[in-house]
Amino acid sequence: MKKPEGKALDEIITEMVEAVEHSKSGIYTIGEESRTEYQLLSEQLEEIKVEVIRVIEETDQLEVKTQLSRNRLAEVSHHFTEFGEEEIREVYEQTHQLQSDLKLKQTREKDLRQARDDIERRLKTLEQTIERADGLVSKVSIVLNYLNEDFQQVNELIQDANEKQAFGLKIIQAQEDERKRLSREMHDGPAQMLANILLRSELVDKTFKERGRKEALIEMRSVRSLVRSSLYEVRRIIYDLRPMALDDLGLLPTIKKYLNNMEEYSHKKIVFTALGKTERLASKYEVALFRLIQEAVQNAIKHAQAEEINVKLEITAKNVAATISDNGKGFDTTAKKEQSFGLIGMHERVELLDGTWNIQSELGTGTTILIQIPLNE
Repeated sequence: MKKPEGKALDEIITEMVEAVEHSKSGIYTIGEESRTEYQLLSEQLEEIKVEVIRVIEETDQLEVKTQLSRNRLAEVSHHFTEFGEEEIREVYEQTHQLQSDLKLKQTREKDLRQARDDIERRLKTLEQTIERADGLVSKVSIVLNYLNEDFQQVNELIQDANEKQAFGLKIIQAQEDERKRLSREMHDGPAQMLANILLRSELVDKTFKERGRKEALIEMRSVRSLVRSSLYEVRRIIYDLRPMALDDLGLLPTIKKYLNNMEEYSHKKIVFTALGKTERLASKYEVALFRLIQEAVQNAIKHAQAEEINVKLEITAKNVAATISDNGKGFDTTAKKEQSFGLIGMHERVELLDGTWNIQSELGTGTTILIQIPLNE
């Protein structure tokens, strides 16, 4: 079975986030290790610089001593007859030792200078590595931000599009179901009654001819009752499609009548409060608000199992606010339901009118729906 697009995208984004976070961790580790090494090398460099200065000073002193010893050796060699053999050997050995020490010091100085230069080059390389690592960590953080936020928004848009597609398909299915229901109701209700009226009217004619006027009047009363019942059924079906009172009387009287009928039918307590203006609204607002309240009340009765429902409608010059609250079982608003098309439909109606809505509900505490619709006209 093919996975839902939203789920597949979630998995892809999760894998990308994990890979990028792993890379970020690796880059950060490289940067920290480079900083540690940089600190150690900096300390070594300072020690070598001190050592170089010390060796240079010692070398300079040895050069002076060596030069003096050479001069003494040259003097002894030139006047060797004036000096004893022991004194000549001592001057020679001293000069040789000083030359050896000087050469060692010079070699040491050269090695220290080489080590200093190597460390300075290494430090420059580490500086560049640390700078690049910091830059990469910053860029990776931006990528993670895109993955965690912007891509998540894309995923939400896809899920929203999928929900809207499913809602559209549900609407088509609901339309087909509604056509079937209307067909059955018309067939089983008014159509059957009209057929019965036709038969009874023929029976009235036959009764009048065979039994007289009195019997015919009795049959006429029965036919009149059938006509009245048929008319009631036709009106009920029309009201379900669109309440005629909404066009004739307006929003407030229609809502009152609907809620009274629902209270009588469901045996639930329904309280309606109207505040603000009572003037008629544009048809699109009246139809939308009636359907929103109708859907919310039906949900409270069918799904929330509420015993008491409160509907408040406040109309001002600039907007309409509707609040529908119940004392039912409530639900978890964070959990998505596969078939919550009623709520999706309400959300669509509110969005079409540039309005906002909010659902406040918790398990066992009831549900409150807040709807705000601006009157742009």
